[in-house]
Amino acid sequence: MSPNPCGPTVCPSHPGAARGLGWGLRTSGLMAAAIAIGAGPALALQPPPPLPAVPAASPAVARPQKATGAAPTGAVQTGTVPSRAGRASGAAVPSVPAATAAAYTSTREIRLELGKRTISLVDNGQVLGKWPVAIGDPATPTPTGRFAVRNKVVNPQYQSTKTGRNNPTIGPLGPLGDRWLGFHTTAKDQFGIHGTPPAWEQWVKTRAAVSHGCVRMLGPHVRQLFDQVEVGTPVIVTP
Repeated sequence: MSPNPCGPTVCPSHPGAARGLGWGLRTSGLMAAAIAIGAGPALALQPPPPLPAVPAASPAVARPQKATGAAPTGAVQTGTVPSRAGRASGAAVPSVPAATAAAYTSTREIRLELGKRTISLVDNGQVLGKWPVAIGDPATPTPTGRFAVRNKVVNPQYQSTKTGRNNPTIGPLGPLGDRWLGFHTTAKDQFGIHGTPPAWEQWVKTRAAVSHGCVRMLGPHVRQLFDQVEVGTPVIVTP
C-alpha cells in the first residue's frame, strides 16, 4: 500500500475518502472508521523496555576462561559474563581461577555489609572509600561469604536469561550501568557489583533490597571502585 501523502489524517484526494465524503460522511467519521479497521498509516511508537528486576558493546569470555583455567592477563578482552538476572557482555578481563585468587597478594579487599547496605574498599585496615548500595531482595538475596573479583567488564550488556534477548542500551544508561565486577559464579549465573542507570538511582540512594542478588552502585561510585581493584581482589559479604 502506498503511503498516505497527507500523513496521519484523512486525505480528501484519496479515492476512498472522496467516495466517503460524497456519501455525506464527515472527515472525523472517516478517520474513526479507518482506525477501527486498521487502515491508514500507523504511528511507530516504541514502548519503553521493561525494567529488569536488577539487573544488552560487544559480542559475547568468562565461561571459556573458566573452562580452560587460563590465568588473568590484565588485558581487556571481549566476553560474556552470565549474571544473576541476565548476562553482561562487553569488554572483559578474563575470569580468575580459584588458584589465582588464592595467590592474590594485595592488601586491598572489598567489604559488603548487607545490613548497613554499604560497600567499602579497605586497604590494610584503612577505609579508602565507602558507598551506599542496593542489594538482593529477600526472595533472591545477595549471597554471603568470602569471594573474589572474577572479572571486570566495561560497558556490560544486559541479556535476559529467560528470552536470550540483548538490551541494546549499554553504557551509563544501560540496565547494568557502565561497569561490572563479577564476584561469584553458580552453575548458570554470576553475581556482580555493577552500576545503575539514572532512572533507577533512587534504589541505591534509598539502599533498597530490590535486585536478583547483584549489588547496585551509583555510576560515579562504581567507577571509583572499579579503577582501584584488580581481578582477584577479595570480596567479603556479611549479613
